[in-house]
Amino acid sequence: MTYWVGAILVGFVAVVFASIANLIAQWQKELIHTNAWIMLALSPAGLALSIWLTRNYFKGAQGSGIPQVIASLHMSDMKTVDQILALKTALGKILLTLLGLACGASIGREGPTCQVGASLLHNFGQLGKVTAIGARRSLILAGGAAGVAAAFNTPLGGIVFAIEELSHSFEQKTTGTVLAAVVISGVTTIALIGNYSYFGHANVGLPVGVEWLGIMACSILGGISGGLFSRILITTSKGLPGKIGGWLNRHPVSFAALCGLVLAMIGLISHGTTYGTGYEQAKEIVIGDAHYPASFFIFKFLATIVSYCSGIPGGIFAPSLAIGAGLGGWVAQFFPHATVGTLVLLGMVAYFSAVVQSPLTAAVIVMEMTDNQQILLALLATSFAAYGISSFISHPLYSSLAKNMLAVQEHPAVSPSLPKP
Repeated sequence: MTYWVGAILVGFVAVVFASIANLIAQWQKELIHTNAWIMLALSPAGLALSIWLTRNYFKGAQGSGIPQVIASLHMSDMKTVDQILALKTALGKILLTLLGLACGASIGREGPTCQVGASLLHNFGQLGKVTAIGARRSLILAGGAAGVAAAFNTPLGGIVFAIEELSHSFEQKTTGTVLAAVVISGVTTIALIGNYSYFGHANVGLPVGVEWLGIMACSILGGISGGLFSRILITTSKGLPGKIGGWLNRHPVSFAALCGLVLAMIGLISHGTTYGTGYEQAKEIVIGDAHYPASFFIFKFLATIVSYCSGIPGGIFAPSLAIGAGLGGWVAQFFPHATVGTLVLLGMVAYFSAVVQSPLTAAVIVMEMTDNQQILLALLATSFAAYGISSFISHPLYSSLAKNMLAVQEHPAVSPSLPKP
């Protein structure tokens, strides 16, 4: 009952979180249409407020949320885990992510939903008097996977994500728990809003022939750009050296306001396309309703880096998919005989795989989000190729960020099972 009730709650919270985020996105779109210049004031003020609230009331809510879940799975001090996965932190994660979206930050809700899901099942375990460390970690893993599955409505992707990214292992005892939690949260999501595909149905294919050169192009470009993105985030997460780093540590709120100003300027240059999750732009690119220039890929890339470096709560799942979609749309112009939608999906999976370095998860999630099994082989080939290229440029993003957290929270010796980057 602990697993089942907790999983139902995860699905419910994910739906409410997504619904509010969509309303905020619509409100912001209307605001920008009315007066785009207002973002020059709204973004700096909003990001500064987010950092101030994070540091004073919701410590531990900053960042994506997935590194926090990975780190908590490898901590021996359960009191520290209780702090990271506290319900207050989960509430702050939701509220501050919504605040960031309202202020134009290029962030997603999927990573935060992962931490919220892990927090909910972890706390349900405490209510159910679950004391064994192995069982508590199983709850955290199941909650994180259920959160990702409910956020994207990709149950298979949630299971693969739990095995490939969160736990880095396949344990028989844990598998049943993860399966049950993902299925129950998925059923809850469907019951509330119906069965749907995140990006609709993409009825595209990739016949064997010269069009397969698109796999090589997307893999190379996605692997390089995704690897650079990951490396930048890992490097900045450790802090900058010298006087600049010292100033940033002393004035985090001012730095966040400066990041907000940069975000607003990027938004003005890009005509507002870089604000928010990027879901609307990615969907339009996938289904062919709109064509975005190559500059969208570049500006969204920069906006997401600035948003993450500011330190506000927010994920990178959805923005990464939007960046990848923009990359694929740009590559498509060089392959006139290939279906544009196909190359968009390849660009999406290439960039996403290069960032998170979880190729199987990337391929499965993109397949489920677009309700398309026809190009699964092409998605897998592109995903693994981009992963290989990215591995020469950067370490795995989430594992590296989790290691940084462990180095701060605990002595590194207590977490030998966490894979090396």
